[in-house]
Parts: sequence; structure tokens; C-alpha cells
Amino acid sequence: MKVSDILRVKGNTLYTVAPDEPLSHAIDAMAEKDIGSLVVMEHGDLVGMLTFREVIQCIVGNDYAVGKTLVRTAMDDHPLTCTLETELDEVRRMMLERHARYMPVMDKRMLMGVISLYDVARAVVDSQNFENRMLKAYIRDWPASDDAQPTAQL
Repeated sequence: MKVSDILRVKGNTLYTVAPDEPLSHAIDAMAEKDIGSLVVMEHGDLVGMLTFREVIQCIVGNDYAVGKTLVRTAMDDHPLTCTLETELDEVRRMMLERHARYMPVMDKRMLMGVISLYDVARAVVDSQNFENRMLKAYIRDWPASDDAQPTAQL
């Protein structure tokens, strides 16, 4: 399974923010839309990722105040990315290694979407459920052997 398969099921809704937006506006947007991340875009380019992790770290670092802090101050400016062709197993490995919960999907320099660890886990579970159904159907329809010999009764 590839990242493109996950995005096809998930859809293509993207939420972005500019790096010079006030962090408070980004927090409001995340709360209003009930999302855990915003892609930080500047002049059409991916420049960072803002997740609830970066927000919390920034707030704690500022004595529990947001004030006039900009998104640029809080964002991860080197986010982990993948492509549409990246295999799901590779995405899982990368996300677990970096403790990343969200990953932008890029096609060259174009943002195609964002996948979350939840999306990855759901794809794995759906795939396993499908495989289980196929195996059970195969076992249920197991062909009878032609050379099966009847058992003798004593």
C-alpha cells in the first residue's frame, strides 16, 4: 500500500497557515476545525509544520502565554515529508523514528495532502480486516479433494 492509497480514501482537504500569522490565530483555527496540525506555507512553498506538540512546547517556553508570538517561532521548520509513491511500511518507520504524528505529502514542490499516524493505523487495520475476510472466505470454500478416501467404520 502506498501513501496515494491513503489520500484517495481520506480526501484532499488541506489546512494551511502563513509563518508570519499570529500563533493565537493558528491555535483558534486548529480548535475550530478540530485538527491537530497546520501546514505552514510561504509563497507556495512548504516551510514548516505546526502541530499541537509545537504549540504546547512554545506556550510552556513562553511562561504559558502566547502573546504576539508568530507561527514561525513555534513551527517545525524541517518537517518530515513523503511522496505519493512512498510505501506504507516506510511511512510507519519514518513516523515512529521521528515521533511524528503528521506528515506532509509532496509531489516535487507541490503539497498533495497530509497524513496522520491515525490515517496510517486505520489503513493497516482496514488492510488486515480485508485480508482476514479473504482468508476466511477461502477456507470456507475450500475445494474437496478428488482422491479423498472415505474412512472405514468399525
